[in-house]
Amino acid sequence: MSKLIKITAAVAILTGVTVGCSKFLDLDPPYTQDAENFFNNESEYLRALTGAYDLLAGVFVSYWIGDIASDNTIAGGESATDTEGLHQIDDMNHGAVNNECRSVMRYNYCGIARCNFILEPKENNVEFAGKDVILAEAKFLRAFYYSELVKFFGDIPLVVDERLGVQQVTELDRTPKADVYAQIESDLQDAIAVLSWKSESTHSGIKGRVDKGAALGLLGKVYLYQEKWSQAAGALDQLINSNNYSLTADYSTIFLKENENNAETVFDVEYSADEGGSYGCLICLEGNLTPGYQGIRQYDGPTYGDGNSYNLPTQDLFDSFEYQDPRREATCLHIDDFIAANAPGTEYTQIPGHHTGFYNNKYIKTRDEMLNGIPDNDLTSGVNYRVIRYADVLLMAAEAYSQLGDDATALGYLNQVRQRAGMFLRTSSGNELYEHILKERRSELSCEGHRFFDLVRTGKAADEIEYFETGKHELFPIPQVEIDLAGGNWAQNPNY
Repeated sequence: MSKLIKITAAVAILTGVTVGCSKFLDLDPPYTQDAENFFNNESEYLRALTGAYDLLAGVFVSYWIGDIASDNTIAGGESATDTEGLHQIDDMNHGAVNNECRSVMRYNYCGIARCNFILEPKENNVEFAGKDVILAEAKFLRAFYYSELVKFFGDIPLVVDERLGVQQVTELDRTPKADVYAQIESDLQDAIAVLSWKSESTHSGIKGRVDKGAALGLLGKVYLYQEKWSQAAGALDQLINSNNYSLTADYSTIFLKENENNAETVFDVEYSADEGGSYGCLICLEGNLTPGYQGIRQYDGPTYGDGNSYNLPTQDLFDSFEYQDPRREATCLHIDDFIAANAPGTEYTQIPGHHTGFYNNKYIKTRDEMLNGIPDNDLTSGVNYRVIRYADVLLMAAEAYSQLGDDATALGYLNQVRQRAGMFLRTSSGNELYEHILKERRSELSCEGHRFFDLVRTGKAADEIEYFETGKHELFPIPQVEIDLAGGNWAQNPNY
């Protein structure tokens, strides 16, 4: 490991991160550069920015928890000890010793550390065309990583534009979430001022780089989570009125690899299927592990390949869709109905207590992905994770306008989403309209990682999630090992 990697991971000391996936900054020969003589040119800035993007791969944990903690899915897998932390969260008996909660904190703080390394003041302060765009992207990424942390844990230590040593970590306090949100907003506003729309972007040929629309979409979401309705409406309207985005005509094709980066894409995490992987370091993967993990256990057929049967949709989710809503089948694969209507393939394995009869049809391993010749193809899907879709933007805007009392605008945005799905248009108003918008979010966005956080922020979690305890489960526990590493001076979240 080079000196450079050791220093970029400084904040990761706080969370115990092992930076084993650092090839993006490997130096040849090693030890010829360190933090004090790096950042001399555009190439070095871009290498560091690639490292900051790399931690987006860890979003799979947030995505899983966002549905497994809700009424949408169960953890699945081979047994209750197969990724045990997800089963604890599924049963609402998770505590401060939970590997998945720890991964959320580790991955996001490591991403923040890499952003801070780019953004901290530099003595040489080299200038080149496009440097402002690199810094803007780093600010977007830092805002995203912090938004994940505050969504999960509430008050969290806020570290901006600086590296930390071990001693400084023990002196950090948890920062009030209002202050963390203020920093997120500031970073996103700075990014919006610099970044171009994707239709104008100077780096449009580089897949995965964020743009103005991604920053506006995330800012609108951050405002929505704080119930800043006017600001949310303003940010989301700016994105909508840019005319750079539209809804894909066929909902069932949105999540196909060949339909990535279409007009509905606001912010995706890019993955590659060109490299194998190992179960020993999931954050090291270049591929998206979720389609393989969510595949049909020990099944081989003409359409789908085998997998590990994680994140299984529930009967409650399947039953929640309106009559003849095509999004039901696009979201929930009813495995027995599918086999009965198609060439059967092999038998699949049902794990007692960990089988619902449904599989996540949005991110699922296909037969084609079994044939790519890459080792451990369970871990190497090239399918992107759609973090923010235009449909989500429309529904967030609808919610904001509904809360502002502008039913006409809210209804217009809601009905754009329903019209694409071929559903009848709503004519509701007031609280009924608000409830219809929330219902639409479930139908449109299920199995994409949003449901638990939607239920929490709208105050509906206790009514919909079994064993949910008000005053406790709105937040996840700070991992005990992180409290210990910080010298024990962080208070745990309530009732853990």
